[in-house]
Amino acid sequence: MTETNNFNPSTQNVTRSELRDLVRNQVQMLLEDGKLQEAKTILAPVQPADIAEAIEGLPEAMHALVFRLLPKTQAIEVYEYLDYSVQEHLIEELKSQDVRDIVDKMSPDDRARLFDELPAKVVNRLLEQLSPAEREATAQLLGYKGDTAGRIMTPKLIYLKENFTVSQAIERIRSLANVSEIIYYLYVTDTARRLTGIVSLRELVVSQLEQTIGEIMTREVVFVHTDTDQEEVARLIQRYDFLAVPVVDREQRLVGIITVDDVIDILQRETTEDIYALGGGVQSDGDNYFQMNLLQVARKRVVWLFILLVTNTVTGSIIKSQENILQQAVILTAFIPLLTDTGGNVGSQSSTVVIRGMSTDEMRGMGVWQIIGREGITGAFLGLMLGSVATVWAYFLQGRAEVAFTVGISLVAISMIASVAGSALPFLFRALRLDPALMSAPFITTAVDVLGVLIYFNLAKNILGL
Repeated sequence: MTETNNFNPSTQNVTRSELRDLVRNQVQMLLEDGKLQEAKTILAPVQPADIAEAIEGLPEAMHALVFRLLPKTQAIEVYEYLDYSVQEHLIEELKSQDVRDIVDKMSPDDRARLFDELPAKVVNRLLEQLSPAEREATAQLLGYKGDTAGRIMTPKLIYLKENFTVSQAIERIRSLANVSEIIYYLYVTDTARRLTGIVSLRELVVSQLEQTIGEIMTREVVFVHTDTDQEEVARLIQRYDFLAVPVVDREQRLVGIITVDDVIDILQRETTEDIYALGGGVQSDGDNYFQMNLLQVARKRVVWLFILLVTNTVTGSIIKSQENILQQAVILTAFIPLLTDTGGNVGSQSSTVVIRGMSTDEMRGMGVWQIIGREGITGAFLGLMLGSVATVWAYFLQGRAEVAFTVGISLVAISMIASVAGSALPFLFRALRLDPALMSAPFITTAVDVLGVLIYFNLAKNILGL
């Protein structure tokens, strides 16, 4: 027996990333040699999430081949972990029956997210192939606005009535456990399916069999509405350490639940969007950036860079307009990069903490002007500390006190303005219903460059008497 056949990933003392690489390399080598059964044996004990990552690392031509080696139940689990681009490719490659079996068995919320990424023509074809129950569940989710609780919830849950006994509730759980997303929380509804309470599986197990659900349930239920923003849902689950939160419609009828694993996906997507935006408008749109076509990558990045390039020409124009001052005090030119870079860095810090505060709701209870004022004072302290050092350094380099003071005072002013701008502009963007993360570091840096140069030359005129 070869070393390859002895390989058992479930018993190897390796990290998850090393496991993924081991599986991918072994599977690729076996497929290239035509040893399909050996490849299937290697995949059998591996977790679905690790198989999905291994598949994504293989050449695209091997994706469908590896997927067909998996048992149907395992294939469905693996499919839900795959990147949307790989899911779409598999839909094109697999037979119609295979696609229908996989998509029909997916969780409604995962299926809705997949359909969001697919062309409308493909979605319509897949919807026609779904069973009536799954088609109705998917259509219900797709009917809600994107990025809301209704769009990301799953309608598969167990609900009880107040007059059920504990014994009846346990029997109901046994009969529905396989089709429910979770069984740790059981939701109680009235005859109109309005949410009236909640009972945990633990409370159910420790209660007497003859007790009614109405006697043991909790009536104060934390819930969200179908139009609640998905980020608000994530904050709610994080705040209360929930495993799931119920979703109700306008009539308070229970329509679904959102589980903690859905929230983790939300946080990952939102964080990715914010990071790309903070990086200068690089948007992923759900695609894996490192698997995108290079021309597409360049096209996504060049738009903001072009805007910043044009904006930076304003700085150059200001410097050119001060040619007479520079001819009389050439040394002023040496400190321009120091001042503009420091201002950009201070502004970026302020915008970053404010945008994070918006995302995490840490600024709750604080007014906009209070936050901007706080950042302005912080900028003044930073300016005094940095300006003192810059003044000494400038004097050490040139020996001219007036130049050193010009640099130091400019740095104080620029730091204050940068802090105020960096904290105020995200609020302005939010008021304009734009993503505050678009107030990215490059944008702040460019804006502060223009202001910083203006401040520097005006102070130089007055202090140096030019």
